[in-house]
Amino acid sequence: MISTWLRVIRVRFLLASVIAVSVGLAITWWHTSSITIFDAILTMCGVLALHASVDLLNDYWDFKRGIDTATNRTKMSGGSGVLPEGLLKPTQVYAAGIAFLIIGTVIGIYFVATDGIIIGIILAFAVISIYFYSTKIIDWGLAEVFVAIKGSMIVMGTYFVQTSQITEQSVLGGIVIGVLSSLVLFITSFPDHDADKAKGRKTLVISLGMQKACSILWIFPAIAYGITIIAVVFEIFPILCLIILATIPLIIKSGQKLKQNYDELTNLIPVMSSTLYFSRVTGALLVVGFLVSVI
Repeated sequence: MISTWLRVIRVRFLLASVIAVSVGLAITWWHTSSITIFDAILTMCGVLALHASVDLLNDYWDFKRGIDTATNRTKMSGGSGVLPEGLLKPTQVYAAGIAFLIIGTVIGIYFVATDGIIIGIILAFAVISIYFYSTKIIDWGLAEVFVAIKGSMIVMGTYFVQTSQITEQSVLGGIVIGVLSSLVLFITSFPDHDADKAKGRKTLVISLGMQKACSILWIFPAIAYGITIIAVVFEIFPILCLIILATIPLIIKSGQKLKQNYDELTNLIPVMSSTLYFSRVTGALLVVGFLVSVI
Protein backbone atom coordinates (compact mmCIF):
# COMPACT_ATOMS: atom_id res chain seq x y z
CA MET A 1 0.00 0.00 0.00
CA ILE A 2 2.83 2.42 0.81
CA SER A 3 4.43 1.79 -2.56
CA THR A 4 1.09 2.49 -4.24
CA TRP A 5 0.80 5.87 -2.50
CA LEU A 6 4.39 6.74 -3.34
CA ARG A 7 3.61 5.89 -6.93
CA VAL A 8 0.49 8.06 -7.15
CA ILE A 9 2.33 10.97 -5.50
CA ARG A 10 5.05 10.52 -8.15
CA VAL A 11 7.98 10.94 -5.79
CA ARG A 12 10.57 11.36 -8.56
CA PHE A 13 8.89 14.60 -9.64
CA LEU A 14 8.94 16.00 -6.08
CA LEU A 15 12.67 16.54 -6.59
CA ALA A 16 11.80 19.69 -8.56
CA SER A 17 10.42 21.28 -5.39
CA VAL A 18 13.36 20.05 -3.31
CA ILE A 19 15.73 21.77 -5.73
CA ALA A 20 13.63 24.96 -5.78
CA VAL A 21 13.68 25.25 -1.98
CA SER A 22 17.39 24.39 -1.99
CA VAL A 23 18.12 27.23 -4.43
CA GLY A 24 16.28 29.67 -2.16
CA LEU A 25 18.28 28.44 0.82
CA ALA A 26 21.57 28.49 -1.12
CA ILE A 27 21.01 32.11 -2.13
CA THR A 28 20.19 32.91 1.50
CA TRP A 29 23.41 31.29 2.70
CA TRP A 30 25.41 33.08 0.01
CA HIS A 31 23.93 36.43 1.06
CA THR A 32 23.77 36.12 4.82
CA SER A 33 25.95 33.13 5.84
CA SER A 34 23.09 31.91 8.02
CA ILE A 35 19.90 29.88 7.72
CA THR A 36 17.09 29.36 10.23
CA ILE A 37 16.94 25.56 10.23
CA PHE A 38 13.41 25.26 11.64
CA ASP A 39 11.98 27.57 8.99
CA ALA A 40 13.97 25.78 6.28
CA ILE A 41 12.57 22.36 7.27
CA LEU A 42 9.04 23.71 7.59
CA THR A 43 9.30 25.40 4.20
CA MET A 44 10.44 22.16 2.60
CA CYS A 45 7.58 20.22 4.21
CA GLY A 46 4.98 22.79 3.14
CA VAL A 47 6.22 22.97 -0.45
CA LEU A 48 6.37 19.18 -0.78
CA ALA A 49 2.84 18.87 0.62
CA LEU A 50 1.53 21.34 -1.96
CA HIS A 51 3.44 19.58 -4.75
CA ALA A 52 2.02 16.20 -3.69
CA SER A 53 -1.44 17.76 -3.66
CA VAL A 54 -1.29 18.95 -7.26
CA ASP A 55 -0.04 15.54 -8.44
CA LEU A 56 -2.78 13.67 -6.57
CA LEU A 57 -5.55 15.98 -7.77
CA ASN A 58 -4.18 15.79 -11.29
CA ASP A 59 -4.36 11.98 -11.20
CA TYR A 60 -7.91 12.15 -9.87
CA TRP A 61 -9.22 14.58 -12.50
CA ASP A 62 -7.37 12.90 -15.38
CA PHE A 63 -9.01 9.61 -14.41
CA LYS A 64 -12.47 11.17 -14.02
CA ARG A 65 -12.17 12.82 -17.45
CA GLY A 66 -11.03 9.58 -19.06
CA ILE A 67 -7.62 10.95 -20.03
CA ASP A 68 -5.49 8.40 -18.20
CA THR A 69 -7.48 5.52 -19.66
CA ALA A 70 -6.86 6.84 -23.18
CA THR A 71 -3.09 7.30 -22.93
CA ASN A 72 -0.25 4.84 -23.29
CA ARG A 73 1.33 5.28 -19.88
CA THR A 74 5.11 5.43 -19.45
CA LYS A 75 7.23 5.97 -16.37
CA MET A 76 7.42 9.63 -17.38
CA SER A 77 3.92 10.38 -18.71
CA GLY A 78 0.29 9.34 -18.73
CA GLY A 79 -0.29 9.67 -14.99
CA SER A 80 0.64 7.22 -12.27
CA GLY A 81 -1.70 4.50 -13.52
CA VAL A 82 -2.90 3.76 -10.00
CA LEU A 83 -6.56 4.60 -10.66
CA PRO A 84 -6.91 2.88 -14.07
CA GLU A 85 -5.40 -0.24 -12.50
CA GLY A 86 -7.84 -0.09 -9.58
CA LEU A 87 -5.12 0.02 -6.94
CA LEU A 88 -6.83 2.92 -5.15
CA LYS A 89 -10.31 4.42 -5.26
CA PRO A 90 -10.78 7.85 -6.84
CA THR A 91 -12.25 9.18 -3.59
CA GLN A 92 -9.10 8.09 -1.74
CA VAL A 93 -6.81 9.92 -4.13
CA TYR A 94 -8.99 13.05 -4.08
CA ALA A 95 -9.14 13.05 -0.28
CA ALA A 96 -5.37 12.65 -0.05
CA GLY A 97 -4.90 15.53 -2.49
CA ILE A 98 -7.11 17.79 -0.38
CA ALA A 99 -5.37 16.64 2.82
CA PHE A 100 -1.94 17.57 1.45
CA LEU A 101 -3.38 20.88 0.23
CA ILE A 102 -4.62 21.60 3.76
CA ILE A 103 -1.26 20.63 5.29
CA GLY A 104 0.59 22.93 2.92
CA THR A 105 -1.91 25.71 3.57
CA VAL A 106 -1.60 25.43 7.34
CA ILE A 107 2.19 25.63 7.12
CA GLY A 108 1.80 28.60 4.78
CA ILE A 109 -0.54 30.34 7.22
CA TYR A 110 2.11 29.98 9.91
CA PHE A 111 4.58 31.85 7.70
CA VAL A 112 1.94 34.46 6.87
CA ALA A 113 1.61 35.07 10.61
CA THR A 114 5.38 35.32 11.12
CA ASP A 115 6.48 36.96 7.86
CA GLY A 116 3.53 38.94 6.55
CA ILE A 117 1.44 39.61 3.47
CA ILE A 118 4.05 38.70 0.83
CA ILE A 119 3.87 35.06 1.89
CA GLY A 120 0.08 35.40 1.99
CA ILE A 121 0.03 36.42 -1.68
CA ILE A 122 2.29 33.52 -2.66
CA LEU A 123 0.19 31.09 -0.61
CA ALA A 124 -3.10 32.30 -2.09
CA PHE A 125 -1.74 31.86 -5.62
CA ALA A 126 -0.48 28.38 -4.76
CA VAL A 127 -3.70 27.11 -3.18
CA ILE A 128 -6.05 28.46 -5.86
CA SER A 129 -3.89 27.38 -8.80
CA ILE A 130 -3.23 23.92 -7.36
CA TYR A 131 -6.93 23.21 -6.89
CA PHE A 132 -7.87 24.42 -10.37
CA TYR A 133 -4.74 23.22 -12.18
CA SER A 134 -6.25 20.07 -13.68
CA THR A 135 -9.72 21.47 -14.38
CA LYS A 136 -9.06 25.01 -15.59
CA ILE A 137 -5.40 25.99 -15.94
CA ILE A 138 -4.46 23.20 -18.35
CA ASP A 139 -7.67 23.69 -20.34
CA TRP A 140 -6.76 27.37 -20.76
CA GLY A 141 -3.32 26.43 -22.09
CA LEU A 142 -1.48 27.87 -19.09
CA ALA A 143 0.06 24.73 -17.57
CA GLU A 144 3.66 25.53 -18.52
CA VAL A 145 3.21 29.12 -17.36
CA PHE A 146 1.80 27.94 -14.03
CA VAL A 147 4.71 25.58 -13.43
CA ALA A 148 7.24 28.30 -14.27
CA ILE A 149 5.56 30.75 -11.87
CA LYS A 150 5.26 28.06 -9.20
CA GLY A 151 8.98 27.29 -9.34
CA SER A 152 9.85 30.98 -9.22
CA MET A 153 7.61 31.60 -6.22
CA ILE A 154 9.07 28.67 -4.29
CA VAL A 155 12.57 30.13 -4.60
CA MET A 156 11.42 33.67 -3.77
CA GLY A 157 9.19 32.48 -0.92
CA THR A 158 11.96 30.37 0.60
CA TYR A 159 14.35 33.31 0.46
CA PHE A 160 11.75 35.71 1.88
CA VAL A 161 10.99 33.43 4.84
CA GLN A 162 14.67 33.46 5.73
CA THR A 163 15.46 37.15 5.09
CA SER A 164 12.17 39.10 4.86
CA GLN A 165 13.37 40.39 1.49
CA ILE A 166 12.89 39.74 -2.20
CA THR A 167 16.07 40.47 -4.14
CA GLU A 168 17.26 40.27 -7.74
CA GLN A 169 19.03 37.03 -6.90
CA SER A 170 15.89 35.32 -5.59
CA VAL A 171 13.77 36.57 -8.51
CA LEU A 172 16.24 35.57 -11.23
CA GLY A 173 17.14 32.30 -9.50
CA GLY A 174 13.44 31.57 -9.24
CA ILE A 175 12.88 32.18 -12.94
CA VAL A 176 15.72 29.82 -13.84
CA ILE A 177 14.27 27.04 -11.67
CA GLY A 178 10.72 27.72 -12.85
CA VAL A 179 11.73 27.47 -16.50
CA LEU A 180 13.59 24.21 -15.88
CA SER A 181 10.51 22.72 -14.20
CA SER A 182 8.29 23.95 -17.02
CA LEU A 183 10.57 22.21 -19.51
CA VAL A 184 9.88 18.84 -17.85
CA LEU A 185 6.13 19.37 -18.11
CA PHE A 186 6.53 20.43 -21.73
CA ILE A 187 8.52 17.35 -22.77
CA THR A 188 6.26 14.90 -20.94
CA SER A 189 3.18 16.28 -22.71
CA PHE A 190 4.30 14.93 -26.10
CA PRO A 191 3.09 11.33 -25.53
CA ASP A 192 -0.23 12.59 -24.12
CA HIS A 193 -0.94 14.85 -27.11
CA ASP A 194 -3.80 12.86 -28.63
CA ALA A 195 -5.59 12.03 -25.37
CA ASP A 196 -5.23 15.56 -23.99
CA LYS A 197 -6.49 17.11 -27.23
CA ALA A 198 -9.47 14.78 -27.37
CA LYS A 199 -10.50 15.82 -23.86
CA GLY A 200 -10.21 19.56 -24.48
CA ARG A 201 -6.86 20.29 -22.96
CA LYS A 202 -4.52 22.93 -24.42
CA THR A 203 -0.91 22.15 -23.67
CA LEU A 204 1.83 24.04 -25.47
CA VAL A 205 2.47 20.97 -27.63
CA ILE A 206 -1.19 20.87 -28.66
CA SER A 207 -1.32 24.61 -29.39
CA LEU A 208 1.79 24.53 -31.58
CA GLY A 209 1.55 21.05 -33.02
CA MET A 210 4.11 18.37 -32.21
CA GLN A 211 6.52 19.16 -35.03
CA LYS A 212 6.69 22.91 -34.33
CA ALA A 213 6.86 22.29 -30.59
CA CYS A 214 10.16 20.46 -31.06
CA SER A 215 11.82 23.78 -31.92
CA ILE A 216 10.32 25.48 -28.85
CA LEU A 217 12.29 23.15 -26.57
CA TRP A 218 15.41 25.27 -27.10
CA ILE A 219 13.73 28.33 -25.61
CA PHE A 220 13.67 26.81 -22.11
CA PRO A 221 17.43 26.23 -21.71
CA ALA A 222 18.14 29.48 -23.57
CA ILE A 223 16.22 31.40 -20.89
CA ALA A 224 17.85 29.49 -18.01
CA TYR A 225 21.36 29.89 -19.39
CA GLY A 226 20.77 33.45 -20.59
CA ILE A 227 19.52 34.71 -17.24
CA THR A 228 22.41 33.05 -15.43
CA ILE A 229 25.04 34.48 -17.78
CA ILE A 230 23.56 37.99 -17.59
CA ALA A 231 23.28 37.75 -13.80
CA VAL A 232 26.96 36.76 -13.56
CA VAL A 233 28.04 39.58 -15.93
CA PHE A 234 26.20 42.13 -13.78
CA GLU A 235 27.53 40.49 -10.57
CA ILE A 236 24.06 39.50 -9.39
CA PHE A 237 25.08 35.82 -9.30
CA PRO A 238 28.56 34.61 -8.31
CA ILE A 239 30.70 33.54 -11.25
CA LEU A 240 30.65 29.91 -10.12
CA CYS A 241 26.96 29.73 -11.09
CA LEU A 242 28.22 29.38 -14.65
CA ILE A 243 28.83 25.76 -13.70
CA ILE A 244 25.32 25.09 -15.00
CA LEU A 245 26.68 25.51 -18.53
CA ALA A 246 28.20 22.06 -18.08
CA THR A 247 24.79 20.59 -18.89
CA ILE A 248 24.65 22.07 -22.41
CA PRO A 249 25.61 18.72 -24.04
CA LEU A 250 22.70 17.04 -22.22
CA ILE A 251 20.03 19.34 -23.60
CA ILE A 252 21.54 19.34 -27.09
CA LYS A 253 21.31 15.56 -27.11
CA SER A 254 17.71 15.64 -25.86
CA GLY A 255 16.68 18.28 -28.37
CA GLN A 256 18.14 16.41 -31.31
CA LYS A 257 16.51 13.14 -30.28
CA LEU A 258 13.15 14.84 -29.76
CA LYS A 259 13.14 16.20 -33.31
CA GLN A 260 13.78 12.69 -34.65
CA ASN A 261 11.36 10.82 -32.38
CA TYR A 262 8.57 13.19 -31.31
CA ASP A 263 5.86 10.90 -32.70
CA GLU A 264 7.38 7.57 -31.60
CA LEU A 265 6.36 6.71 -28.04
CA THR A 266 9.04 4.08 -27.43
CA ASN A 267 11.81 6.40 -28.58
CA LEU A 268 10.34 9.32 -26.63
CA ILE A 269 10.86 7.63 -23.27
CA PRO A 270 14.67 8.09 -23.18
CA VAL A 271 14.20 11.68 -24.45
CA MET A 272 11.87 12.45 -21.55
CA SER A 273 14.23 10.79 -19.07
CA SER A 274 17.27 12.69 -20.33
CA THR A 275 15.37 16.00 -20.28
CA LEU A 276 14.27 15.35 -16.70
CA TYR A 277 17.88 14.54 -15.83
CA PHE A 278 19.05 17.76 -17.51
CA SER A 279 16.54 19.85 -15.57
CA ARG A 280 17.43 18.37 -12.19
CA VAL A 281 21.20 18.42 -12.71
CA THR A 282 21.12 22.02 -13.92
CA GLY A 283 19.08 23.07 -10.88
CA ALA A 284 21.39 21.18 -8.52
CA LEU A 285 24.45 22.79 -10.11
CA LEU A 286 22.93 26.23 -9.50
CA VAL A 287 22.71 25.32 -5.82
CA VAL A 288 26.34 24.22 -5.90
CA GLY A 289 27.35 27.46 -7.61
CA PHE A 290 25.98 29.59 -4.77
CA LEU A 291 27.19 27.34 -1.96
CA VAL A 292 30.75 26.91 -3.25
CA SER A 293 30.99 30.67 -3.76
CA VAL A 294 30.59 31.10 0.00
CA ILE A 295 33.67 28.95 0.56
